[in-house]
Amino acid sequence: MRLLIVEDESGIANFLKQGLEEESYKVDIAETGNLGLELALTHQYDLLLLDWMLPQLSGIELMKQFRETDKTTPIIFLTAKDTLEETVLALQQGANDYVKKPFHFEEVLERIKVQLRPKTATNERLSLGSIMIDTGSRQVYKSESEVHLTQKEFDLLVYLIQNKGVICERTDIIKKVWDIHFEYNTGVIDVYINSLRKKLNLQKDEDYIQTVRGIGYIAKEL
Repeated sequence: MRLLIVEDESGIANFLKQGLEEESYKVDIAETGNLGLELALTHQYDLLLLDWMLPQLSGIELMKQFRETDKTTPIIFLTAKDTLEETVLALQQGANDYVKKPFHFEEVLERIKVQLRPKTATNERLSLGSIMIDTGSRQVYKSESEVHLTQKEFDLLVYLIQNKGVICERTDIIKKVWDIHFEYNTGVIDVYINSLRKKLNLQKDEDYIQTVRGIGYIAKEL
C-alpha cells in the first residue's frame, strides 16, 4: 500500500512516515500543496493524508482539484481546524475522514486501516415513498426525477432506508455510515440530513426522514 502525506510541518510528516513504514506502508511526502497535487495526479496512491493549511495551495483546494479526476481514493484530513463548519466543508468537498491535531499515531493508523478495508459490493433497489434507489448504479430518483447526491449523502440515505421504521441513533450512524469508531462530533449528521431534505425536495406531506429529538433519525413511510 502506497500513501501520500501532504504536510508542511516536517516533524509531523516524518513522524507519520516513520510509523507508517514500520507498518509496511510505502510513504511519500510533499511539503506544499502544489507538489502534493502533482504527486497525487501522477502517481497511484491508495490513500492521501492532507493538512489543510499548506503553502501555495490549501488542502481543501488540492482535494477539490484531485476529486475532479479521482472520486474514489480515500482522503483523510489531519488538521488543527476543528469547528463543525470546517469539518463539514472538508467532508462535503470529498474527504473520507477528518482527524484533528494533536492526534495519536495509533488513531490515525486505525482510521487508515478503516479506509483501506475492502468494501463489499451490493446491488439492490430500495424505496421510501416517492424515493427510489439503485445501490448498484448509486442512482437516486424522487418522483422519477434523478437526484444527484454526494457519496456520504447517498450512504446516509441508504442506511436510513435499510433501517426503515427503526430509530437510528447518532452514534450508530457515525459508525455505520462514516465507519468512525472514535469520539466524533455527530453534529455533522444534522448538516447532511438537512442537505438530503433539500436535494430530495421533501414537501410538508413527504416527511420521510424524521428527527427523533435527543436520539437520532428515522425513515418512515407515510
